[in-house]
Amino acid sequence: MIPYCSICWDDNKVRLLDQRLLPQEEVYLEISDYRDMIEAIRTLTIRGAPAIGVAAAMGAALGALELETEDPEEFRQRFADVCREIAQARPTAVNLFWALQRMQAVAEAHAGESVASLKEHLVHEAQVILKEDETINRHLAQHGRPLIKDGYQVLTHCNTGALATGAYGTALGVLRAAWEAGRRFSVWVDETRPLLQGARLTTWELEKIGIPYTLIPDGAAAALMRQQKVNLVIVGADRIAANGDTANKIGTYSLAVLAKFHGVPFFVAAPLSTFDFALPNGNFIPVEERPAEELIRFRGETVAPAETPVLNLAFDITPKELITGIITERGIAWQPLSSSIKYLKDAKD
Repeated sequence: MIPYCSICWDDNKVRLLDQRLLPQEEVYLEISDYRDMIEAIRTLTIRGAPAIGVAAAMGAALGALELETEDPEEFRQRFADVCREIAQARPTAVNLFWALQRMQAVAEAHAGESVASLKEHLVHEAQVILKEDETINRHLAQHGRPLIKDGYQVLTHCNTGALATGAYGTALGVLRAAWEAGRRFSVWVDETRPLLQGARLTTWELEKIGIPYTLIPDGAAAALMRQQKVNLVIVGADRIAANGDTANKIGTYSLAVLAKFHGVPFFVAAPLSTFDFALPNGNFIPVEERPAEELIRFRGETVAPAETPVLNLAFDITPKELITGIITERGIAWQPLSSSIKYLKDAKD
């Protein structure tokens, strides 16, 4: 049992771990206004696609509690406005929109009930989404666990543990499940520029779990693969198109190309809620551009001239051809991904 959680619901407030301050400080924030939850998502106080989905649901629940009306129809209309506002927080992680759609579906399903009853249903649904996330991640991890062998050196990018989810983790959850099952291996941790989610967060989580790791510069992956020091790459995802093209933290595409060239298996670990079956391929996935400030300054320190032109893409798209398999709670989608994903989707429905 790891003594931390990224987000939880407590007495009509949301308690979340401020990931901007890790690893130096472990500070929990209490949020009671949905607008503060939007800001937390936007500023990466909480991040990781599954965790953003949970945060969106809980933000919607907070927004519902704040609505002062006894008219159910007015409540539903204003609640829809709250959900639209939350949807603007970040554009790429599809879990955010998936969670909001679930919350709105609950409001519509109970349209004939009182406002007090609607609020109770919405608060309950947000808690259900959190609990489901942990269950889903644990199932996903068990499907991926056999991929990790004794003695492996596994490379991962960004952060995909309990911090990035409601609990347990996706790609890092696979490593955690393998470790708990007695497998012994080590992890290469990409620093993940420019915000160092690997250096700050993944190392912090691996330290707590007890899995041995080594932090590396993002640019070191090629040299390690050439030296045959990487047995497998495993990453998370923020949105996966119907054909398997995957959006993940910037730098993931580079790793996939390197892995393909060096014959290293490259796996994505993500719940089915991260699939956007409405998008035929990755060309339709919106890629968030983050503020220039994140590249020019870091934690108050200037690292480039203030007027430097900046392109700060938060994500890139990895084509399906570069992906060995996608690990989900229903099993692993192997190549050819399009047909495997369709099978998983049909099983889900």
